[in-house]
Amino acid sequence: MTIHFTEVIEPNPMIIDALNRWENNPVLVPLIRPNKNKKELEQEWQITLEEFKSRLDTQHFYLIYIDDKLVGEMNYMVDPSHLHKREPGTAWIGITIGEEDGRGKGIGFKAIQYLEEEIKKQGLTRIELGVFEFNTRAYKLYKQLGYQEIARIADFTYWNHTMWSDIRMEKYLGE
Repeated sequence: MTIHFTEVIEPNPMIIDALNRWENNPVLVPLIRPNKNKKELEQEWQITLEEFKSRLDTQHFYLIYIDDKLVGEMNYMVDPSHLHKREPGTAWIGITIGEEDGRGKGIGFKAIQYLEEEIKKQGLTRIELGVFEFNTRAYKLYKQLGYQEIARIADFTYWNHTMWSDIRMEKYLGE
């Protein structure tokens, strides 16, 4: 099994199809986007090629592969408005292992390490992220990678008939 990452420079319909499949997968939806209620949780979202191209103006986007199979994506943006701690030069990261056969193999661990190196190359020294409190697997991964909890935003997302907090975490990158 070979894991590799590719930066998206020019998106294509295959990438958009994968993103739309993951964005609407009922198993993944509660983990990857906040939802205010059951209706939002069940709503389908479709991203277009043009929409995705415009995202690349503010996001650095990478695809995650096992051998030659696309299994996920990761991205970061710099100083977005939704940071909890508005420290200039902060990267906000996101990761989705979209394909079930890509989960539980340590890919997330390697992907975050790769993303951290790419962020360091940009001269950034701080990363912030959000993880929903019921996503204990991701929380454990981030703790293992050195992320520290800095805040909890109550009643942030709906899942399983309950409102859950968003846990904000940060990590300062060493030299």
